Amino acid sequence: MTTDISLLLIVALLPLAAGLVVLQKNPYHALVIRGILGAVAALVYAVLGGADVALTEALVGTMLAITLYAVAVRSSLVMRLGTISEDMEQENPQFEALINSLQKTLDKYHMRLDLVPYSDDASLHQALMDKEIHATCISSSASQETKPYHTTIRVERLYEIMQTELPSEVTSLSMKNHVSG
Repeated sequence: MTTDISLLLIVALLPLAAGLVVLQKNPYHALVIRGILGAVAALVYAVLGGADVALTEALVGTMLAITLYAVAVRSSLVMRLGTISEDMEQENPQFEALINSLQKTLDKYHMRLDLVPYSDDASLHQALMDKEIHATCISSSASQETKPYHTTIRVERLYEIMQTELPSEVTSLSMKNHVSG
């Protein structure tokens, strides 16, 4: 009788954990809960006498899947920002403020920022056209803007995030609508 109740409690954890996975906004939290879901499923299979299924769930369904998901999440939650290498090399408080603002904004969405240096404007623009980077950032002296930097973004969702979250004084934003490739 107590075995039946404890088994029912363990089985009740399955839909609870599945629901929590779906409701997570942070993908890393979802991965942890997915691991818990797999462990509970493996436990249920083992208690019900399916040792082979429990072992398969533990190894493939939990460990391998979580590892692959972690790699996929890590590689997909990145914004690659192309800049002129001179801007990155010089100590410029305005550039550092822009990068800090971008990182703070992306942190809210569990993303990271990768800076990709380019030697000149032409190669920077070509990288955006070739979809090697998600955005470009050039100093206002090159773009004739009133703000210190101009950022061109080719990914609509990133543009929406930056438009609403990024402080307006650090850079002017534009959306690159038609990128070939």
